[in-house]
Amino acid sequence: MLVWLYFAIIILNDFHNFNEFIFRQRKLWLDWSLVLLIATAVLITYSTALLVLALCLQLCGQPLKLHWLHKTLLILSALVVAAAFTGLGIKWAEEWRSARISLQATGPFLHIGIVGGMTLLAWPLASFIYRTHNTGLKVFLLLVYCAVMIALYLAPLGITSPCIMEENQLPPKPALVGHRGAPMLAPENTLMSLHKAVDCDVQVFETDVMVSADGVPFLMHDEELTRTTNVQAVFPERAALNSTAFNWTDLQRLDAGSWFLERRPFPTVQSLSDADRQEVTQQRIPSLEQALEAAKHSNISIMFDLRPENHSDYQSFVNATLEVILQSGIPLQQVLWLPDGFREQVKERAPGLQQVYGRKRLQNEKEPLLHVNLPYQDMSSEEIRQYRQDNVSVNLYVVNQPWLFSVLWCSGVSSVTTNACQVLKEMKHPTWLLPRSTYLMIWIVVDCTSLLAILWAFLLLKKCSQRRQAAESETDVLLTKINSLMQE
Repeated sequence: MLVWLYFAIIILNDFHNFNEFIFRQRKLWLDWSLVLLIATAVLITYSTALLVLALCLQLCGQPLKLHWLHKTLLILSALVVAAAFTGLGIKWAEEWRSARISLQATGPFLHIGIVGGMTLLAWPLASFIYRTHNTGLKVFLLLVYCAVMIALYLAPLGITSPCIMEENQLPPKPALVGHRGAPMLAPENTLMSLHKAVDCDVQVFETDVMVSADGVPFLMHDEELTRTTNVQAVFPERAALNSTAFNWTDLQRLDAGSWFLERRPFPTVQSLSDADRQEVTQQRIPSLEQALEAAKHSNISIMFDLRPENHSDYQSFVNATLEVILQSGIPLQQVLWLPDGFREQVKERAPGLQQVYGRKRLQNEKEPLLHVNLPYQDMSSEEIRQYRQDNVSVNLYVVNQPWLFSVLWCSGVSSVTTNACQVLKEMKHPTWLLPRSTYLMIWIVVDCTSLLAILWAFLLLKKCSQRRQAAESETDVLLTKINSLMQE
């Protein structure tokens, strides 16, 4: 259950994706992260209470008799956690890679915590060993405990983290890319979201572009309009249609902001000022032309995907989008082109666009890649360092939690796409940075302290056991004398 709690905390970075997935499947919006954390907290509290009670009983030499109700609840809890891990592996397998990355941020501290926990376990273990008369069981438990402790003492040999480095080796802070703008502060893919992202000092506004039925490129992520507009109220009979099936006049009738206040996709919505709330209700779906004008005026770059990639008119979408860019007057170096479809044609018409690739380099690359855009799970710290040495700009998405941002910062990533630009903007330093010599000293001190505490626990309880045995012997002698006197 502690392992599941760890996973639950780690996957909070990506949980908004899960919320969106559930909405697309069930048309139900709920912040499922709250459900996850509350359920996990209940299970952990219940199990911890039973564990603490069991340890106290063991120290007091009392028998461990668990009520059948607790046995049933523990089995159900174990089944729930097992089902959660199974579902995670089937539907959200990339989170296992997230967990591995998280160990680079938490490994040194998990090591200290586990060593501390196993050290405390020496007390009930020593008490049990000195009370039991089963020699085979004693030897087995001592061997297992010693093996585990030796493995823990040597574990730092296998713990690696990019944040174990000297202060002067720390790379520059990664630039921020606003994921659909600043979606924690304003409705995603709106002009308000773009302006809020600018206030967060983002260097790139990342968005998604679709093309209306009459050829107008506009900002929209989902293939349907139901999540981020009031299309069900305005066009109830057409609400399930693809976003590209609507003409621009119809799209302009939709409210693209009120859903943000109603569904509260992020907890930050509650802290919006009255002025911001009023501005939210006035948001409409922006055209790409409007977004380019705002980006040009704010002097930030814009990066976008062109959706849906499998549409039969995708080439016409590319042409319409490229035409708007060329007519907007924005410097082409401020536009980062992500779509792979018809990329060569785009290069010929607008060679000044920055081409960004959603893949790693190939061995037989015809021309060098200068910009890559990948999920943060897809690149190791070693690959990031290599790309940095080769002057390849690496942008990783979506990075919301400070611990993850810190690991990527220490690794040397160029930029990160984030929902939480207002949080990462305030970070002046990684959450932790340790010189290797300092980490080595912590490792030695923790291991030595643990070893001394374990030896003290066993020696102290051995003395207590000897005194108890002596007292029991004296009691036995006294009882024998009393029995003899009574017989006489």
